[in-house]
Amino acid sequence: MSTTAAHTDRVWFITGASRGLGRAFADAALAAGDRVAVLARTAGPLEELAAAHPGRVLPLTVDVTDRDAVFAAVTEAADHFGRLDIVVNNAGALAMGMVEEFTEAEARAHLDLNFFGALWVSQAVMPVLRAQRAGHLVQVSSIAALGGFPSTGLYSAGKFALEGLSEALATEAAAFDVKVSIIQPGGYWTDLYTAMHSTTPLDAYTPLREELAKQWAEGAIDSDPALAATALLKLVDTDEPPLRLLLGSMVYDLAFDLARKRMDTWAGWEDVSRAAERAIPAPAVSAAATATDTAAATESTG
Repeated sequence: MSTTAAHTDRVWFITGASRGLGRAFADAALAAGDRVAVLARTAGPLEELAAAHPGRVLPLTVDVTDRDAVFAAVTEAADHFGRLDIVVNNAGALAMGMVEEFTEAEARAHLDLNFFGALWVSQAVMPVLRAQRAGHLVQVSSIAALGGFPSTGLYSAGKFALEGLSEALATEAAAFDVKVSIIQPGGYWTDLYTAMHSTTPLDAYTPLREELAKQWAEGAIDSDPALAATALLKLVDTDEPPLRLLLGSMVYDLAFDLARKRMDTWAGWEDVSRAAERAIPAPAVSAAATATDTAAATESTG
């Protein structure tokens, strides 16, 4: 890992900055001497942060599911500070429930926030970063993007989608010297669970819920969000940041375990996988060639 010399007075743009990881990221950026545009749907915490750091914080009350509002906020922040250096796409929420239990409205609302909100921010900041030919977009994913787990299917769906989008965006942004990274946090003491949405449970899943409750009753020991913020600062200070960064020992070990299991499964079905592919001419081309040959044969015998 190569790191650059200490940076000062960078400009950050952080969504979901009123609490949890987003607030920890904002605090760390300010402690590093940087300036920050902070976004959230709740104005109070943002205004308090701005009052504590006069001239260095731009509070923007924005719902990231509103595409027009997101674009306006990015324009305001870029005009206010003159540039954007680090964008942290952090806004999101947890939805708990079995896949079968989600109503259409619940599913769409969840993906509007966790996926489309991140998409709107990504689209809005790219013109600024492209014009600068510099900048770093950090997408906040989750342990839920490593695999699907009971009761977090919709949450995983949004994070899987975000990661696929971000992989493609990273290759596109690189042409303009813009960096994209995905961070995958494990457990941190935020209000993710207390503020989550839960579906109306179906009786059929009661035994599974009881089993999950037993596992959770063993007690989770999560980490201070400030540790994630420290890791983020190291990431953005690196000359060549990785596409993905795991945050936490639990998520690190799980990532390797799941990867090994997938590789074992792929290897076990290798014969079937390889047998499912055999190159042949495109059917349309083959049909056209046959018609040409037939016409030529008719002319030669005519």
